Amino acid sequence: MKIAFFGGIYNNYLALQAAIQDAERRGVDRMFCLGDLGAFGPHPDRVFPLLRDHQIECVQGNYDNSIGNNLKDCQCGYTDPRDNWFAQISYNYTYANTSIENRRWMSTLPSEIRFEVDGIRFLLCHGSPRKTNEFLWESTTSTHFLERLVTDAVADVVLGTHSGIHWQRRLSDDRLFANVGVLGRPENDGRTNVWYAIIDTGGAGEGNADADSLSYAGSVLLEFIPLTYDHERLAAEMRAEKLPDEFVNSILNGWWTTCLEVLPGKERRRGRY
Repeated sequence: MKIAFFGGIYNNYLALQAAIQDAERRGVDRMFCLGDLGAFGPHPDRVFPLLRDHQIECVQGNYDNSIGNNLKDCQCGYTDPRDNWFAQISYNYTYANTSIENRRWMSTLPSEIRFEVDGIRFLLCHGSPRKTNEFLWESTTSTHFLERLVTDAVADVVLGTHSGIHWQRRLSDDRLFANVGVLGRPENDGRTNVWYAIIDTGGAGEGNADADSLSYAGSVLLEFIPLTYDHERLAAEMRAEKLPDEFVNSILNGWWTTCLEVLPGKERRRGRY
């Protein structure tokens, strides 16, 4: 079975639409979203019809929990005042522009999704199996910690998102932890594309030259897919909605100018700021 996994959408309905089309072209059998449907981008309510029409099952992210339960902030997990200031602008906009019906639907989403395919036990979460808004970074998350996390989760493959940068780690006994990336904004690398992941439980992926990496865990093939979409249109719509220039510039040039303080040193040094 081939399965597509989309990380934080952040209201980027244009990237979600492109990802769905790309995943269908690649012959996926199922599609999942790992949460944070809102934030950052414009027109929140344009995301939901795409999810429903294509039967995409969704994990509840911290954003979805907050909006669905009418909380005051996004529970994003930032500690820096500047990051929290921008996060509040994003949250207030998303909350105000999400319909009551869609807010209610977000409140019903599960905090995790479990399923089994070809004897492989999957656990889908947002941040980590133990905490929705936990940041797990490639440079600071030890293999020993991940071994314990996946063992406690009673799973063979654990997939999350939240931090916004894709990475994977092969573990003992052919197990795997991966961050599938996000569709909502670029990865602070100066490129405008976004990322999602496809897993082939038969280990027979396309092996595309444009894929970021391939990783085997038993019979599982994980492929990170770089995705281009109409980012200039998204930026124009963000400007029309009077969202911060800092958000718009990240879409146009691929560099983060907000939510930087949460980055560990190694990940931050890859960026411009």
